[in-house]
Amino acid sequence: MALLGRIVSLNISKPVTIMHGNKEVETGINKKPSGEPLMLTFTGLIGDGQADLIHHGGPDKAVCAYSSVHFPYWESQWKRTVEPGAFGENFTLSELTEGSLCIGDTVRVGDALVQVSQPRQPCFKLGLKHGLPELPLQVQKEGYTGFYFRVIEEGKVAEGDELYLEARHSAALTVAEANRIMYIEKSNVERIERILAVEELAESWRQTFQSRLAKLLEENS
Repeated sequence: MALLGRIVSLNISKPVTIMHGNKEVETGINKKPSGEPLMLTFTGLIGDGQADLIHHGGPDKAVCAYSSVHFPYWESQWKRTVEPGAFGENFTLSELTEGSLCIGDTVRVGDALVQVSQPRQPCFKLGLKHGLPELPLQVQKEGYTGFYFRVIEEGKVAEGDELYLEARHSAALTVAEANRIMYIEKSNVERIERILAVEELAESWRQTFQSRLAKLLEENS
C-alpha cells in the first residue's frame, strides 16, 4: 500500500449557536484538536457533531478532511496563522490534496478503512467562522475545498496515524476533477456522465449531477 500522508490533527466539536446578522444559527464548524485517539464510526468520530444534518454528516460525509498543504496560502491571504480545524475539518492532513485522491479510493488510516465520497462544499458558516463572507466562494474558486470520507470499516484513529492507499478507483477521477465538473465545466455532458458512472460518488452530488444532466439533455434535444 502506498503511503499518502498522515493525520496532523484530529478535530472535533459539538454544535453551538452563533449569530448570523439578527438570526441565530447552529453550527459544528468550530473544530478543535481532540488530543487523544477517537473511535471512528460509520457516521463520524465519537465526540463530534453537526448541526445541519441535511448538508453535513451522515454516512457519505462521516469525515471531513482538509490538507495542511493549503495553510500557507490562506496565511498569506489572512495575514495570520491558520490552525488545525480552521476549515471545520475532522482530519487535518499532511501532503494529501484534492489532486492526490480519487472519488471511490479506499484508504487505510489507524484501525479504520475509509473511502473518498465527494469534495467538500463550503457553506456560509465557514465565512462566519472567520468573519470573511467571501471565503466559501474563494475556497471553491481556488479548488482548496477538502473532501469527505465515508467509513467502510470502523476503528480507532489518532493524531499521527498514517494514511495508506489500499485501492485506487478504476475511474481515477480526482477530487480536483470533480470540483471542476461541478463548478467550471458545468455544461460538459461527457464529463458529467463520467462522474455519474462512479458508483461510489456521494448521493447528494449524484442527485445534483443527474438533475443538471437531465436539464442539459433537454436543452440540447
